[in-house]
Amino acid sequence: MSNGREQRISDALGQLIDRSLPLDDTDASNTQYARALEAAQDILEDSGDAPTIAGDVYHTRDLINRRLIQDNDTPQRSLRFQNLFSRLLVHPVLSQKWAILHLLHQISDTDPTVTLPDGPIRPSPKPTPSLRSVNVSDSMSNHGAKREDRVFDEAFSRQGLSSMANHTSRHGSPRPSQIDRSMETPRRPRKDEPAKGSALENDRLRDHDPSEAALLRDIPFTLQGVSSTNLKFSSTNTLEMPRTLPAPIIALLHTLAEPSLLYKSLSTWLESQHNGLVEQSLRAAIGVELRSYLGLVATLEGQIRQALASTDISKKGLGRSGVTLRRCVIWTREATMGLRLMSLVVEEAKNRRGCQIISLIHSFSSSHGDPFVGAFAERLLSHVTRPFYDMLRQWIYDGELADPYHEFFVSEQQEKIDDGRGRATSVWEDKYKLDEGMIPSIVTAEFAKKVFLIGKSLNFIRYACGDSEWVENYSKAKSQELHYGDTASLISSIDEAYRTTMAQLISLMTSKFKLIEHLTALKKYLMLSQGDFVALLMESLASNLDRPANSQYRHTLTAQLEHSIRNSNAQYESEDVLQRLDARMLELSHGEIGWDVFTLEYKIDAPVDVIVTPHASKQYLKVFNFLWRVKRVEFALASTWRRAMTGARSELGAVADKTGKDWQNARCVIAEMIHFVTQLQYYILFEVIEASWETLQKALDRPEVTLDDMIQAHARYLRSITHKGLLGSSGYLDFPTQLHELLKLMLAYTDALDGLYGVSLHELSRRDAKAARIDSRTRAGKWGVTEKDEDDDFDAAHRRKGLRSRDTDSPLPPPLLKINGDMTGATDSSVLPALRVRMGSLASDFRAKISGLLGDLAYQPDPDMRFLGVVMNFNDTYKVVRRSRRTKPTEKDDEKGETKGKEIEKEKTSDEKAAGQTVVNGERSKRSEASRGQASR
Repeated sequence: MSNGREQRISDALGQLIDRSLPLDDTDASNTQYARALEAAQDILEDSGDAPTIAGDVYHTRDLINRRLIQDNDTPQRSLRFQNLFSRLLVHPVLSQKWAILHLLHQISDTDPTVTLPDGPIRPSPKPTPSLRSVNVSDSMSNHGAKREDRVFDEAFSRQGLSSMANHTSRHGSPRPSQIDRSMETPRRPRKDEPAKGSALENDRLRDHDPSEAALLRDIPFTLQGVSSTNLKFSSTNTLEMPRTLPAPIIALLHTLAEPSLLYKSLSTWLESQHNGLVEQSLRAAIGVELRSYLGLVATLEGQIRQALASTDISKKGLGRSGVTLRRCVIWTREATMGLRLMSLVVEEAKNRRGCQIISLIHSFSSSHGDPFVGAFAERLLSHVTRPFYDMLRQWIYDGELADPYHEFFVSEQQEKIDDGRGRATSVWEDKYKLDEGMIPSIVTAEFAKKVFLIGKSLNFIRYACGDSEWVENYSKAKSQELHYGDTASLISSIDEAYRTTMAQLISLMTSKFKLIEHLTALKKYLMLSQGDFVALLMESLASNLDRPANSQYRHTLTAQLEHSIRNSNAQYESEDVLQRLDARMLELSHGEIGWDVFTLEYKIDAPVDVIVTPHASKQYLKVFNFLWRVKRVEFALASTWRRAMTGARSELGAVADKTGKDWQNARCVIAEMIHFVTQLQYYILFEVIEASWETLQKALDRPEVTLDDMIQAHARYLRSITHKGLLGSSGYLDFPTQLHELLKLMLAYTDALDGLYGVSLHELSRRDAKAARIDSRTRAGKWGVTEKDEDDDFDAAHRRKGLRSRDTDSPLPPPLLKINGDMTGATDSSVLPALRVRMGSLASDFRAKISGLLGDLAYQPDPDMRFLGVVMNFNDTYKVVRRSRRTKPTEKDDEKGETKGKEIEKEKTSDEKAAGQTVVNGERSKRSEASRGQASR
């Protein structure tokens, strides 16, 4: 090796042994120093002949870590070693990392209590894997290695070497380096005499300008971000250094410049404008940390001044004073890490606010592996989270949102949109929203949802329910301070507040505001579950609703409603329920009758309208209109059936030879229609509404039910009724349109039967009039039947025959002709065939549409809907036909389906215009028959 390298190694060994041996300036101490130095040099010389050992830095780390865990009761030293090891791995200057760790490990394994025996000791020429390992195959080498280890151990022990004899090489003559060292005995430097290496270093450092002492005087100012004589800040993020400094000094100053620039940047940020309470807390926490940093700088400044004042730098150098630039770097290392972390937090928090800043700091605490970073982040969180916990306390105990800068994960909606919903609905659903993006990572999503429901419920109780007194008493009794770190107490407080608040809110809704009673009333009167009330109301309103819609008056409808209530079991309802029930008219359109515009209304006010929302009220109205239309068809079919059955034993039996076959067919068709309507009503009222009502009651009676649960359960209740009740479209199927068409056909068929009844009565009155003429002529002594009567009968027969032939040739059914008040034989002969054709056509259309509906029901996924098709066709009367899939209905088609109810009555009106006077003429025939009976008496 070169002379310069040997000199540096010799100086380094001298400094190492000087620090290891006791401080003494005697001859014995100098001799011990010389022997230790020579032993260390022999080890270095012999290490060149040893084979290279495969270095594994991680294996050496594990050995040292295991040693630290065994020798210490606490894991603090092990954690600190792991931290230092992680820094060593990323250090770019040190390349022999394994060798450093291996040397430190071997030094720590030396036994200072072993003494060295007298006699010559030579280093073993055998290759050794480490300073303490030996070759067991050679006893002499083994013995020499052990003695050499003892020499090395004593050289670095507190007492030093016990004895050290001159020795020669085992191979003969000593090596040149050994001969040179044996000719000169090294002398240990005195306490006041600097080492040779230190002197060289100090001479070199004193040569540069400015000197290290001058730089040390400027360091306290630089660390505070203040310009000094040699180190000046040209800008906020730039520090200028002298160009005459050597590279090692520049490297140290670069390291010290980092905390200086970070402190200056953080100080500037503290003086800038703040936004938000959480950011203010962050500024306060960083201010506390910066004051601690300034305390460290003040301590460092005191040490520098004391060292410079008590040490003669020109003679002894700064190494003896205890304060150097390198030591300043070491002393400020942890402070630099803290400043670096705070600077990173400030930079990342610029575009964040409130709970997002808390999540940012918490990420360093929960996911960073460095214990120092985790502890530092926890210390910041204890200050930063104070505004958050203050807002949380006011929200869960008072129901008030004290968030002027929008930093909480609950936000209040400022814009009030008038969408037609009730006041309580807007307070519960629209006043506050849960912002999932603002939920801090220190709480879970479930925890945040509970907190949101607690505050919203308290706010609802205070403003919508008008029970602010209970909220104030609850706040005084339960309110307590919340702070970061006490997780168990926070969770228990939230759970208790959640249970108490939900129980009070549900109690108010069910007892004070009678939610269950209102839902029951809606089921009874708008879903027609109160049978006696519905039947009486329909009978009392039938005559009024047959008139045009513009002739209906609300006071008339209200009077009939009051009459139906007083004469049914509805009279036993509470006064509050009866006052909410009202009859009103829908918007009028041209050509509509009273059946089209009549509806019942049940008024809901706050706070019950948070569950029975205006949208839900429209759903109830939709269900009522459909069931009311079905009830109307049932009422019309029942009236027609009653008239046909009673008339068959009286006036209709007298003309059985002419219309008996028609009435027989009509009774069969009416029976089919009545069966269809009966099964449809049973299915909707019992299989759908009653089953859904039972499910709703179970959901509302759950012990831990919340208001949101009630809202969702009621929404599911209405969806189940509209879907399973055939009131909603299912894919390509449109059940409401099919049902509206069937109801329209049944109403048209009852109108045709009214016409047939009028024709039958007219035929009966004509025959009675003819019999009366024959009887009067016979009593007068004349012929009962004249030639004129026979000619009229012959012409009528020919006209019926010609009309029948024209009907057979025409591909379309003839229209239903108007029957005049003075029924003639010619008119009768033209109306009856048209009625027969129309009745047959309506019956065929009814059966075809029933078959299509049954085919759609047979392939529904819901078992109740499939069972409805089974009971409607229990004896396979109808041939089930599954229609081909159509495209999904558009919005325009859905609007058409909603207006089918109005089209039913419009077409009914047009049919009445075609045979408008049939029923009237039938009534006139009844009156004429009654007058003839009185005249005969």
